[in-house]
Amino acid sequence: MILETIWFFLWGLLWAIFFMTDGFDFGVGTLYPFLGKSEDDKRTMINSIGPFWDGNEVWLITAGGVTFAAFPKVYAVMFSTLYTPLLLILFALILRGVAFEFRGQIESDSWKRVWDLCIFIGSFLPALLFGVAFANIFRGIPFDGQGLYHGNILMLLNPYGLLGGILFLLLFMLHGANWLAMKSEGDLHARVTALADKIWLALVPVAVIFLIASAFATNLYQNYLDTPQFMVIIIISVASLFMVKLYLSKKEYFKAWCSSALTIVSCIFFGVIGLFPVLFPSLLDAKYNLTAFNDSSSPLTLKIMLGVVIVFIPIVIAYQLWTYNLFKGKLTKDEMKY
Repeated sequence: MILETIWFFLWGLLWAIFFMTDGFDFGVGTLYPFLGKSEDDKRTMINSIGPFWDGNEVWLITAGGVTFAAFPKVYAVMFSTLYTPLLLILFALILRGVAFEFRGQIESDSWKRVWDLCIFIGSFLPALLFGVAFANIFRGIPFDGQGLYHGNILMLLNPYGLLGGILFLLLFMLHGANWLAMKSEGDLHARVTALADKIWLALVPVAVIFLIASAFATNLYQNYLDTPQFMVIIIISVASLFMVKLYLSKKEYFKAWCSSALTIVSCIFFGVIGLFPVLFPSLLDAKYNLTAFNDSSSPLTLKIMLGVVIVFIPIVIAYQLWTYNLFKGKLTKDEMKY
C-alpha cells in the first residue's frame, strides 16, 4: 500500500507541475488578443514564452505516461470517458505549436491574424477544458464496472464542471499576467499589471464559490473532516492567492508569479488530497471507483518506475531551471529586432 500511496501523490504532483509551468503560457496566449495592440506587443508576448512552452508540455507527457504505467485502467477509462474534451485539448495544443512557428513565415497582416487567432484558441481552450475535466473528476464520472461511459459531452458541461473551467482559466490568466509583467516593459507592462489586478478581483469570488460548491457537488471534504491537518493545503491556497495581490501592489512581479504558481499547485492538491485514495470516482456507484489500491500496476513495475523517476525527474527539473535562468530578465526592444 505504501508504493500505491507514493504513486498516487506522484501522479498528483506531476499534474500540478504541468499546470504550474504550462499554465503561465496558456495565460499569456489567452491574454494575447487583449494585450497585443501592436506587432511589438505581440512579438514580446510570443517571445516571452517562446523558450519555455514546449519544455513545459513535457510534464503533460510525463503525467499521462505515469497514469498509463502506474494506473492503467484509470488511463483507459479516463481517455474513453473524457475522449472528446481530451481530443479537443490535443488538437488545440497542436494548433498552438504550429501557430508559433508559422506566424512569422510570411509578412502578411491577414496571414498573421489567422495564426494570432490560433494562438488564442490553442491557449484558451486547453485552459478551460482542463478545468472542466478535472472538476468533473472531482465530482465523479458516470461510468460502470466495465468502464463504459453512461452519458454524453453535454453532461460534462454541468454547472460545477463549468465553474472548474472558469477557475482554471482565471488562474492561468493571472499566472500569465504575472509572467508577462516580469518580461515586458513600457506601455505593455503598464497594461498587463493593471489587467492582473482585475483578473485577481475576478478570481477571488470564483475561487470562493468553487470551494463552497465542492462541499455540495463532491466528496472532497470528507478526507479533510477525517484528518483536519490536511486543512493546511486550503490555508496555503488562500494565503498564496492573497500574496499575489500583495506582491503586485509592491511591484515585485517575480514573487507575484511564484505566489500564483503556489496557488495553482495547492489548488490541484486540494483535489488530490480530497480524492485519496480514489483516482477516478464513478458517479453511478462508489463500488465502481478506480483507486490507487484496486487499479495499480504490479509492485515490481511500481518499484522500477520509482527508480526511473528518482533518476530522471531531477535531470528534467535541472534542465528547466537552467533554461529559465538563461532566458531570465525583461525582453527589450533591441532583442525584438532579432
